[in-house]
Amino acid sequence: MKVDIVAFGAHPDDVELGCAGSILSAIATGKSVGIVDLTQGELGTRGSAAIRKEEATNAASILGVSFRKNLGFRDGFFVNDETHQLEVIRLIRQHQPDVVLCNAIDDRHIDHAKGSDLVSHACFLSGLSKIVTQDAEGKDQTAWRPKQVYHYIQWKDIVPDFVVDVSPFIEQKMEAIQAYKSQFFDSNSKAPQTPISSKNFMDSVRYRAQNLGRLSGVEAAEGFTAERVPVIQSFTNLF
Repeated sequence: MKVDIVAFGAHPDDVELGCAGSILSAIATGKSVGIVDLTQGELGTRGSAAIRKEEATNAASILGVSFRKNLGFRDGFFVNDETHQLEVIRLIRQHQPDVVLCNAIDDRHIDHAKGSDLVSHACFLSGLSKIVTQDAEGKDQTAWRPKQVYHYIQWKDIVPDFVVDVSPFIEQKMEAIQAYKSQFFDSNSKAPQTPISSKNFMDSVRYRAQNLGRLSGVEAAEGFTAERVPVIQSFTNLF
């Protein structure tokens, strides 16, 4: 299944927090989107891998994506090496996205920057025909390199290279995030507190979108950094 966009996250919920609004915006314009989680988030203080899997499925349903897959890498301990790169390459070649979205280039959680580098490197290597990979049926895959790799913003306040207007989708974005009930603020929860389980953190997700919107003249926006300078056809594309 070829899709227009594949969004990668080191953990289930990364994609929702970082770029759910942009995914919803793309789908609303007829683009197809898939989500790939690198790990099951099994080292998370709250919840479990099984709970995260159910929550990720619910979030994917809210977003209306074409598929959601989990590569099953080790949470906290995956590395950017040949073995992991080849797994990502196989997936990129299978779905042939024109655009890849992935983790922030720098962040509080060590898996985010690792995931960012891993996916970025795999996107480049996927275009090299001398790297041979096979699909699930054992057939050689065709080399494929996405046209653009964009990195969403997570914990740290990174200055974006561009923003996407997500004003019509901010409530649906928050709904998808809140599908991860084990991870985020719940006044009735007896689970240990974490940096992302506070009300302040959940409020900050909305505030960031609203602040990027304020800076760019819309109600809400999501920011991205680009590996290559984005190109537009005309100044009218900016109106």
